[in-house]
Amino acid sequence: MEKFMRRAIELARRGEGKTNPNPLVGAVIVKNGEIIAEGWHHAYGDLHAERDALKNCRERGQNPQGADIYVTLEPCCHFGKQPPCTQALVEAGIARVVVGSRDPNPLVHGKGNAFLRQHGIEVTEDFLKDECDKLNPIFFHYISTKKPFVALKYAMTLDGKIATKTGASRWITNEESRNFVHVLRNRYSAILVGIGTVLADDPMLDCRLENEKGERYGRNPIRIICDSDLKIPHLCKIVKTAGEIKTIVACLNRERTSLEAEIFAEKKAALENAGCEIVCMDADSSDEYLKSHVNLSELTKILGEKGIDSILIEGGSEIHYSALKYGIVNKIYAFVAPKLFGGNAKSPVGGEGVNLPGEAFQFNLETVKFFGNNVLLEYKK
Repeated sequence: MEKFMRRAIELARRGEGKTNPNPLVGAVIVKNGEIIAEGWHHAYGDLHAERDALKNCRERGQNPQGADIYVTLEPCCHFGKQPPCTQALVEAGIARVVVGSRDPNPLVHGKGNAFLRQHGIEVTEDFLKDECDKLNPIFFHYISTKKPFVALKYAMTLDGKIATKTGASRWITNEESRNFVHVLRNRYSAILVGIGTVLADDPMLDCRLENEKGERYGRNPIRIICDSDLKIPHLCKIVKTAGEIKTIVACLNRERTSLEAEIFAEKKAALENAGCEIVCMDADSSDEYLKSHVNLSELTKILGEKGIDSILIEGGSEIHYSALKYGIVNKIYAFVAPKLFGGNAKSPVGGEGVNLPGEAFQFNLETVKFFGNNVLLEYKK
């Protein structure tokens, strides 16, 4: 029944911000039309949803033999951080498995469901598939490409400005919208900005979700700063807290005078001593505009190899244009406030821009949400 799978979806979301780079998964065990146990993947390395549900079933004194289990993602059939869930379902005597999404992981895809059938378990596939798929766009992208899922986030006025003519930008959106940004920071493994944002705002780029008691919860994202020549100040908040929150500074290898090279080396050593990880890469010589910026295509590849499955870009207009130019953006969160600034203030996307409307970067509207009088438009590639 749909209500059981929707309950599994609800449970899966409880793992948000804790399971990366694993997927969000929920499971519900049903016997004689009643839920006898529930489970979800709580955190990376912890029990998978099916095993969590079976554990809870035993702890409640329930017998799962002959029961159905509704699970939002195809059960795994290989050894990873945890043993195969398929084996646990067989041993528990589960009679039927109702699966939402199919797992694109080559180690699992189709094999988990096939294993269950081979052991006499009835399998129903693609049940509420679209709703279950919406749980894991990050996992599906990362497991298929080995590169992080990249989202662009910005707030703008009705006339498309991200700041006034003086550069002031606090605050364009309301408090509800700004709180949701911290939900996103908890959701994504890393947050990326350009050096311009650091120099202008001296941000922390942390997650500041609070519960009803005012206590902080959630995970601080890994902070990634694109800084071609290591201009980041050693006394800025990001560097001063690099020992507490993982921080990566991406810079360029390029020709420098002996004095410039010496200064660069000293800056690099000082940042590393402060706890920053420095990633140096060659400039992109294929494009006149991009050659002076960090190669975001190469950077995402490097970050993917480090196990970073998702990035939220919260930079300025130049880093936004670079990300679009490199074609790495999978999703856009555009907050719109009912204000008008006018003048020649910056828009969300800078750079060179395109020559013709037909050359525009194209995205498809996915969701519209309201935060008071603010609107959040979510687009996907």
